[in-house]
Amino acid sequence: MSLPSVPTSTPNARTAVVTGGSRGIGRRVVARLAADGFAVVVGYLGNRAEAEAAVKEVEAADGRAVAVRADVADEHEVAELFDVAERTFGGIDVVVNAAGRMPLAPLAELDLADLDDLHRTNIRGTFVVDQQAVRRLRPGGALVNLSSSVVGLAFPNYSAYAASKGAIEAMTMVLAREMRGRDVTVNAVAPGPTATDLFLQANSEERVAHLAAQPPLERLGTPDDIAEVVAFLASPAGHWINGQVLRANGGII
Repeated sequence: MSLPSVPTSTPNARTAVVTGGSRGIGRRVVARLAADGFAVVVGYLGNRAEAEAAVKEVEAADGRAVAVRADVADEHEVAELFDVAERTFGGIDVVVNAAGRMPLAPLAELDLADLDDLHRTNIRGTFVVDQQAVRRLRPGGALVNLSSSVVGLAFPNYSAYAASKGAIEAMTMVLAREMRGRDVTVNAVAPGPTATDLFLQANSEERVAHLAAQPPLERLGTPDDIAEVVAFLASPAGHWINGQVLRANGGII
């Protein structure tokens, strides 16, 4: 893992760790939490340029951020990611799990290598990050996992992805109860169809148009829509919400 340059630490500052923070929903969560005054650790795997661009966006708005490469499924790299957060900013108050994979195919046709890669990132990766989060989050903190409304919507071609997100919801519910007495909330946000590069690349134009017409609000969600929900859960205003899956999908059923 390449270590970032270390900004000056500010005592008592609130700090957030965001995995998958270089693109899509994670990128907007980084910007939104920074706007709320968090110092942000941008976790990324393959796109260093985008992660560093996310840091520069935060710094341009007078915020503080560092980018740290870590494979979320590798417990040693994730431990070092959290170590960097603590060394750089003094502690951790919010963890957002936004890293994920989304290979789409009918169940009968999905390559099992793709299934294994998806499970490694979405399930093992969430488990590994959550382990570090619950060991290190300070009182008053929040852990937010990213699920998907497709768990309930059951779209064709999403069987593997939906199964992985169902596992994340189960982990979230159990973990919220295991955190009794810690003053730390654990929730999941389950976006509906959202206009990220990952979603748009995985679906045809016809499919995108069809999905955009499904919610009563008659549009796709945006990464900013989801980032606002995450920011609420990370804030003192959202601290009474615990052990929940918030389906942020514009009312799609």
